[in-house]
Amino acid sequence: MNDSTLHSHAPPIAAPHAGTRGGGPDWLFVAAALAVAGTLVRAIWFTPIEAIQGPAQKIFYVHAPSAWVAFLAFGIVALTSILYLWLKDWRLDCVAESSAEVGVVFTTVVLISGPLWGKPIWGTWWTWDARLTLTLFLWFIYMGYLVLRGAIEDRAMRARYSAVLGILGALLIPFIHLSVYLFRTLHPMPIVLKPSAPSLPGDMLTTLLLSFASFTLLYIALLRARYRLATERDELEAEDRT
Repeated sequence: MNDSTLHSHAPPIAAPHAGTRGGGPDWLFVAAALAVAGTLVRAIWFTPIEAIQGPAQKIFYVHAPSAWVAFLAFGIVALTSILYLWLKDWRLDCVAESSAEVGVVFTTVVLISGPLWGKPIWGTWWTWDARLTLTLFLWFIYMGYLVLRGAIEDRAMRARYSAVLGILGALLIPFIHLSVYLFRTLHPMPIVLKPSAPSLPGDMLTTLLLSFASFTLLYIALLRARYRLATERDELEAEDRT
């Protein structure tokens, strides 16, 4: 393979991001971490205890926003994968890869916090509830996505196959949300994302909305950090080829 062929398959070298190589703090991540910490403090000490479920219900303020961020992350994977297949822009592939990794982290939080909340309420750590099972299946799909990316050496083939899997995996998200309507399930009906007004008391709703906002900010910070790593990796690979 000649030198021109190598360069034709190499991703474009992105300009270095300001502050990424200087070793300084990532202020967006710091702000996101402080926002999440503040939300948790409010949830634990300044939000009323739910009358029926008791203190265990406070896990809700981690579980629900983590699920939202996981769905957002995988939705971004699907969107950027569609755009990559159309535009063949390597930066879109890097965004998809980065968002998938962050989404898997938040889905793991969902799968851990769910049983911790369910045990005192349902009396069991796990049940093959439709929503639980579909969420676990979603986790396996995107873990498979990450394994696939690591198994294929050819950059173009890896990006193309991963894009297809990333798009197909995201099709499961609406079924997870609607599973409480489609199947008999232990999960309650939606109390916020529903056609009518939210049915949470004011203080609890405020805490929940703050948790959604702070976890979304954390997702953005983690996505940006992981994207920087991906672009720097591509720069190094391009330099090695030259």
